[in-house]
Amino acid sequence: MSEGTEVARREAVVVTGASTGIGEAAAVMLARHGFLAYAGVRNDADAARVETLDEHVRALRIDVTDRASILAAAETVAAAGHPLRAVVNNAGVAVAGPLEFLPVDELRRQFEINVFGAMEVTQAFLPMLRPTRGRVVFVGSISGRLAVPFIAPYSASKFALRAISDALRIELGPAGIGVALVEPSSVKTPIWQKGRDSRDRLLALLTPKAVEIYGPQVEAIFAATQHEEKIGMPADDVANAILHAVTAPKPRARYLLGGPARAGSIVALLPPALRDRAIRASMKLP
Repeated sequence: MSEGTEVARREAVVVTGASTGIGEAAAVMLARHGFLAYAGVRNDADAARVETLDEHVRALRIDVTDRASILAAAETVAAAGHPLRAVVNNAGVAVAGPLEFLPVDELRRQFEINVFGAMEVTQAFLPMLRPTRGRVVFVGSISGRLAVPFIAPYSASKFALRAISDALRIELGPAGIGVALVEPSSVKTPIWQKGRDSRDRLLALLTPKAVEIYGPQVEAIFAATQHEEKIGMPADDVANAILHAVTAPKPRARYLLGGPARAGSIVALLPPALRDRAIRASMKLP
């Protein structure tokens, strides 16, 4: 079989948020396991770089907050003619701050990217998944089971993805389309670096009174995320779960990854008073 024929026969998978971290790792792993991986990126520099990762990775320009961009990306994939095996909704950001003073626009931004963007992408590509009885994969987090103080917007977005995944799995069941939610604990990924980079911007948005009240707690949270990132699992571990969700004859509804995630899922079941105490202790909060 010629190389051109082999490429033409590959099924496609779309991965959003693939310029770094989990998305990049998933795109490469899928490409190396027989798929044509469309790596969702937002700029030319990232597009050029991801196409050097593997010969079967293709850059796909997509901004999950822009409906026109999403529809254009779907048209690009459809025009290429490869059967679509799966859509992996990975694009996301982490917004942090005390809810008492956090500008609501920051909360909206969190949901626009992590939740509404994932839904618009899913809706745009579902017509291509019906003929193949393909898969929809959402990348969630243990924070979608256990609300974390001072990163509540992020937790709330992951709780929302969990609900969407559960409902969509039932809705699409008759069509033979599988829906899976991947729930890792801490991962070595730039998402928290981006969160730290926004710390100064966040503190600038807060009033002096807010900084006086919550400044130490905000610093404690950023310190905790730095620690979690250092001990986090490799992005390839999450990519392996995504690969299973895409390829297994019977994918799991949820993939809970890592010891901390399993421990967190148990803490989430505790009575509120005990749960609050455990969270405060683990994050060194008053």
